[in-house]
Amino acid sequence: MNRIQRVLLSVTDKTGIVDFARALAALGVELISTGGTARLLRDSGVAVRDVAEVTGFPEMLDGRVKTLHPAIAGGILALRERPEHMQALAQHSIAPIDMVVVNLYDFASVAARADAPLEELIENIDIGGPSMIRAAAKNYQDVAVVVSPDDYAPVLQEMQNRGGLSRATLWRLAQRAFRTTAVYDAAISARLAQVDAPAGALPDALEIHAPKLMGLRYGENPHQSAALYGRAGRGIAGGRQLQGKELSYNNLVDLDAAWQLALEFGAPAVAIIKHTNPCGCAEQGDLAEAWRKALECDPVSAYGGVVGVNRTLDEATAREIAKTFIEAVAAPDYSAEALAVLAPRKNLRLLRVAPSEDRLVVKSVSGGFLAQTPDTAALDRATAQVKTQRAPTEDEWRGLDFGWKVAKHVKSNAIVYARAGQVVGVGAGQMSRVDSVRLAAMKALLPLAGSVVASDAFFPFPDGVEEAVKHGATAFIQPGGSVRDADVIAAADRLGAAMVFTGVRHFRH
Repeated sequence: MNRIQRVLLSVTDKTGIVDFARALAALGVELISTGGTARLLRDSGVAVRDVAEVTGFPEMLDGRVKTLHPAIAGGILALRERPEHMQALAQHSIAPIDMVVVNLYDFASVAARADAPLEELIENIDIGGPSMIRAAAKNYQDVAVVVSPDDYAPVLQEMQNRGGLSRATLWRLAQRAFRTTAVYDAAISARLAQVDAPAGALPDALEIHAPKLMGLRYGENPHQSAALYGRAGRGIAGGRQLQGKELSYNNLVDLDAAWQLALEFGAPAVAIIKHTNPCGCAEQGDLAEAWRKALECDPVSAYGGVVGVNRTLDEATAREIAKTFIEAVAAPDYSAEALAVLAPRKNLRLLRVAPSEDRLVVKSVSGGFLAQTPDTAALDRATAQVKTQRAPTEDEWRGLDFGWKVAKHVKSNAIVYARAGQVVGVGAGQMSRVDSVRLAAMKALLPLAGSVVASDAFFPFPDGVEEAVKHGATAFIQPGGSVRDADVIAAADRLGAAMVFTGVRHFRH
């Protein structure tokens, strides 16, 4: 059991520090502190010694130098079980420090600003803090290191109940401390790498540091372990669950697909996802109508699906959703009336989500990771090329624009039959494009006559166009780029269809 007699406190995040320090003082612990922390404690009636009094050297260089001194480092790093270490402390009149309570300059807040100047970034890099944390963690068997206000209460309770801290607690605190400095250094490295980087440049080193937000019952299947990692408050990973049973691995994957698709649209939109593919999507004048139009596409597949919406979920939409078995909903917010309507659906998971600006899309492969910039390309009529004798009508253009947005979120090979604001058929994940055309038509419950077709990649042969026209399609949007483009365009002309090339591919594997 490690007895705590002397504590050094120096924190940027001052949450709970006064109460923690007051409780330590009540246990007879001597408190040493620096700068703003010392002033706050003293102003709150807590007696502390300044670090400058301990070192015999004043803080200097605008506070850059205050704890980098042998009187501090020696008191932390001395191994209590080695007589020569303790003799050295006595020889130089250095008192042992038994606990270090330190958290770091808030570099992340400054780094989050895209326009933060280099000088400000550099100034917000902590030096003394990481040094003290690492020193205490290295000497964990003798020194407790507390880097988060979350640990104040359990540490204090153990000291009050047991007179000190156990080896297991000291080890747990040290592990958290090393993790904290590792994440801090990685954040600095990653942000400084962006300072001179060209737009869209990928980093030389991929830094992936995300805290564990929650454990999951299992992964894709019950025999697989799983957990969720991420940043609280942003995106699906950081969403706040308002009701429903525990989110599963598959729920989260599908919710992310639904959320990302819903955010493609400016008007009220609903995306219904099953196994990461859209089985319904619509953009309408109000959310309830968007739900009805989305559900019309494939109500059978929508059963047990997940939903993403890009507006506050209102009462009218909630009443419509309540008529169908849905696993989970992602929305930017929910009205009180909507929550009341859905409250009886105890198993329905409701997630409140804030947008997340992710600079990279990362996937794991055996032995490493793949990283790419997000696919944010949208249809631009000014650069899109009409390749056929007939140009799309205005109504067809609206359908092509809508279908092109949805096709981006369908697994390749992707085919989407659509009208303006509504998906009418989806062919996903087939090994040949013409099979995706046939599958989408086969699954369509709504009439395909007069629909348009969006294809995530080029048609390699005319057969896909011929098959779609046979089912009623009148216009096509695709990237182009096939060696047989001329044959595909000729087939569209022969059949009286319009065809637009975007020059942009939307593969999604």
